[in-house]
Amino acid sequence: MRAPAIAALLDPFTPFAVPFMARPLLLLLALAVAAGTVGVLVHLRRLEFSADGLTHAVFPGLAIGAVLGGAAGLLPGAIGAALVAAVVLALIARRGQPRDTAVAIVLTSFFSLGVVLVSATEGIAGSLSDFFFGRLLTITWGDLWIGLALIAAGVALVAATARAQLFAAFDAAGARRAGLPVLGLEMAGTVAVALVVVAASASVGTLLALAVVIVPAAAARAVTGSLRAAIVVAILFGAVTGWLGLWLVVQLAELGLDAAPGATVALTMIVGYLLALAAGAVRGRARRPAPRAVAGVR
Repeated sequence: MRAPAIAALLDPFTPFAVPFMARPLLLLLALAVAAGTVGVLVHLRRLEFSADGLTHAVFPGLAIGAVLGGAAGLLPGAIGAALVAAVVLALIARRGQPRDTAVAIVLTSFFSLGVVLVSATEGIAGSLSDFFFGRLLTITWGDLWIGLALIAAGVALVAATARAQLFAAFDAAGARRAGLPVLGLEMAGTVAVALVVVAASASVGTLLALAVVIVPAAAARAVTGSLRAAIVVAILFGAVTGWLGLWLVVQLAELGLDAAPGATVALTMIVGYLLALAAGAVRGRARRPAPRAVAGVR
């Protein structure tokens, strides 16, 4: 292969000059911002299982949306189901049930309802597959603007309640004694997660949305102990791995391999997370004080 051809193949910018590559890149960059805000909140409050439950709870909304509006009804249906699931989840947890129990109840009930709706309706399986497995390279400008609006709403919810959310994350009992609306904070945080999960589902699919929301924050916490630094690192991690995953899809296509874009991006993030874990372990060893010599022992 000639040098110019190799240079064109490895060019990190040219593939994104075309709209069908630029749109998913913009969405992934916005999701990186969400990972650095909403994702960090999820990590601090240990809501990863709740986020996973929300990705499954959108299923009946997808089914209802597909029945009422076809492919155009998927996103509104997912938004409605995610918001209802977020509120129900917060209320069940507030009634004294352990949060994991509440998530399991919501996940099972909503997913079962979705299965019943799909089994009773013909001709919607093809529409639902887009949301399950993603359609990263075929999102339209309309899909992009809706996704950006959902992400902006989720990030705004977290930003508006950031101080109180952090207080509740580190000292829930103290937050209640201080008179903070803990239930309202839980609902706001869960709704923010739901909005970002739906935005991610439109691109990488519900089965991989959790990776886009959670992995950048987990990687950031692996390499830094500062909350401010974790936010910055999570955003940079999400942006770089999202771009790299899309770039890798192009390179694989040049080699004749038709890789699933959403899954490729998610796997790229997982590899980045493993590298962050290794870097964090090396950093921890470097900072660990050397053992002192015992007197009388040479």
